[in-house]
Amino acid sequence: MLRDALPQIRTQLPGPKASAVLARRSAAVPNAIKTVYPCVIERGEGAMIEDVDGNIFLDWVGGVGVLNIGYSQPEVVQAVQEQAGKYFHAMMNIVTHEGYVRLAEKMNEIAPIRGARKKTMFANSGAEADENAVRIAKSFTKRPNIIVFSGAFHGRTLLTLTMTSKKVYSSGIGPYPDGVYRADFPYLYRAPKGYSKDEAIAYYMERLERAFDEASPAEYVAAIVLEPVQGEGGFIPAPIEWVQAVRKLCDEKGILLIADEVQTGFARSGKMFVSNYWEEAGCAPDILATAKSIAGGVPLSAVTARAEIFDGIKPGIIGGTYGGNALACASALKVIEIMERDHLCERAQEISHTCMSVFNGWKEKYEEVGDVRGIGCMMGIEFVTDKTSKHPNARLVSDIIQNAVANGLIIEGAGIYSNVLRFLCPLVVTDAQLNSGLAILESAIQTSLAGQ
Repeated sequence: MLRDALPQIRTQLPGPKASAVLARRSAAVPNAIKTVYPCVIERGEGAMIEDVDGNIFLDWVGGVGVLNIGYSQPEVVQAVQEQAGKYFHAMMNIVTHEGYVRLAEKMNEIAPIRGARKKTMFANSGAEADENAVRIAKSFTKRPNIIVFSGAFHGRTLLTLTMTSKKVYSSGIGPYPDGVYRADFPYLYRAPKGYSKDEAIAYYMERLERAFDEASPAEYVAAIVLEPVQGEGGFIPAPIEWVQAVRKLCDEKGILLIADEVQTGFARSGKMFVSNYWEEAGCAPDILATAKSIAGGVPLSAVTARAEIFDGIKPGIIGGTYGGNALACASALKVIEIMERDHLCERAQEISHTCMSVFNGWKEKYEEVGDVRGIGCMMGIEFVTDKTSKHPNARLVSDIIQNAVANGLIIEGAGIYSNVLRFLCPLVVTDAQLNSGLAILESAIQTSLAGQ
């Protein structure tokens, strides 16, 4: 079975059939929707992909965090098929469908946000979830502005592109919406030289509070929006001590705290959400935005907040034609059921323990491995030219990715300097597959270093 297979490359990449499809892609699809992988998928099971030429790849990207539960989970396929036999769609503004209600009830049960009574709405993408979360915060607080962070990625709508730090994603499409202000995210690996962790956290809090003087007075800030682990920014975890300080600041200033868990959610962190760790530390968010792995690959996103917040916004502010689509809700309900039943949070911790041990070994072994970090199964390896200068080594990461895929491992880069490898492998990966991927990746590192 493909689900239990190991990587196996049978043809030169791309193979003849893949080459033909990629040529058609080049002619029919915008070049701006780019790919660097010579792979055209035929089918997927678990953590594995078979391409149209019969090559088998181990996927450590998982649709960029969409496939925590893996490809083609049979029970999820069956749940979607059963729903499809009844109806595809029922817009919640017109006809109520129970799947939306059941999924909202489940999200209200598991979402770690402030408030005893919670409510949930659904949209289609992570960007929509983030944009709706901001809209909800503004409508509830009657305040016009938000604060986001360096290194942030929140989506590709006009508002979320404005919230996103790296402007390669939005070059040439301004002007941007007003009322979005940016503070420094606590990137501890690149904190001011010589600072201890406590000193660095105090420094980043001072930078955040400065925004109230230099950007927007606190009384005009509706929300502070942050990723518990920055994704595109380089898989940088927000230190819990800093989150506690941000939570305290929000409480003092009447500001809502929004957690963007689009990429971090649904068992990836070793808990259902990173915000579960926040809740345990007494700093749960007010609003939680989620997407990606919520429905195992069917487009869906969610915004959960305490009932007081949702009930305090104007009618018409939220909603949409496809939000909470019936097929997506059926998939999501089954995905969450399987995650809880099969203990995928615990499995994420097991995978993390194995990988972190190996990655930290590489940090000791290779001068170019500057930092290893993450929470649970959302891990990043930052590559530098040398540990002293910490100069970003984007070329090495690019070479590693190409050498890895040539040997059957699909892995992706990240980071504001494009010098981080990110680990987003499906949580259903077998131990044999995981060990095979680690071996391929280290070989790719060694080959790439030899070629520099």
